[in-house]
Amino acid sequence: MIIVLRQDATDEQIRHVIERIEELGFQAHLSRGTYRTIVGVIGDEEQLRAEPLSAIPGVASVIPVMPPFKLVSREAHPQETIVDVAGVPVGGGFLAMIAGPCAVESLEQMRRIAAGVREAGANILRGGAYKPRTSPYSFQGLGLEGLKILREVGDEFGLPVVTEVTDPRLVEEVDRYADMFQIGARNMQNFVLLSEVGRVDKPVLLKRGMSATVNDWLMSAEYIAAKGNSRIVLCERGVKGFDPATRNLYDVAAVAAAKRLTHLPVIVDPSHATGRPDLIPPCALAGLAVGADGVHVEVHDQPELAKSDGAQALRPHEYRELMEQMEALATLFHKQIPRARDASAS
Repeated sequence: MIIVLRQDATDEQIRHVIERIEELGFQAHLSRGTYRTIVGVIGDEEQLRAEPLSAIPGVASVIPVMPPFKLVSREAHPQETIVDVAGVPVGGGFLAMIAGPCAVESLEQMRRIAAGVREAGANILRGGAYKPRTSPYSFQGLGLEGLKILREVGDEFGLPVVTEVTDPRLVEEVDRYADMFQIGARNMQNFVLLSEVGRVDKPVLLKRGMSATVNDWLMSAEYIAAKGNSRIVLCERGVKGFDPATRNLYDVAAVAAAKRLTHLPVIVDPSHATGRPDLIPPCALAGLAVGADGVHVEVHDQPELAKSDGAQALRPHEYRELMEQMEALATLFHKQIPRARDASAS
């Protein structure tokens, strides 16, 4: 940590800063420049974050050297983490291909879609049982029945399943049926929920909040890791923008930036980011091109009848065409798309 002193700081104020640092059990290194005087603080700066050092007379600013997200930072863990999702590795050169409908609507619907995405090459099945919707009058999901359907279909087709958990009280229930928790954009800073899933030894798909910075996103991951669960996959799904041409602003630069800051896998969700089926394929490929560790796509065999987000879903044959392109790009970048396990072995 570096403490920058005001240009008019007196010798007495400088001595007081050094004394305060030493009182806290740290070493202080004073450096006087032509225009600025700084004090370097030697020690574990995490222990100083709660101290109001900027309130000391004569201090202009306090600059942390280490990122606040210590556990998920690449500085703390230089090697890329590979998250195992029921036998499907994600990260470290292995790509997650997550596909399925926005919401679980029926057993028959999930079987049809699962068959299509598995044949295309998807390795993780998604489907929402609990749906946090903007309107209280919109379809809210099938709840427990939806979880049971998702589990049954996942086992039938040999696909691990991921579904959203929306409430700390539902963590135990979702844990019984899902192979991976999803924390949606609206709950990215629900710190009680983050702490609860952090106590469970199960992978977590953490979506970026609609107005969250990359640092905000990584700090939310830190909440999960701080409770003992480092099996986290980050997901860029677009942030709020001003242009109505797309549903959200698809921030592929944030993917590249996050990959430099964290050892965790980072995937993209072009479905929620664009809200437009015609833009999903090029944006999926763009995500892989900047280093994403996978792609999350909404797929529905009858999008015009979907109870939620049908307008942004690909049809199974469109997803199959996209998978062919993504497989070619993966080969170009020397990455692998793990295959789903044999369904008969489920």
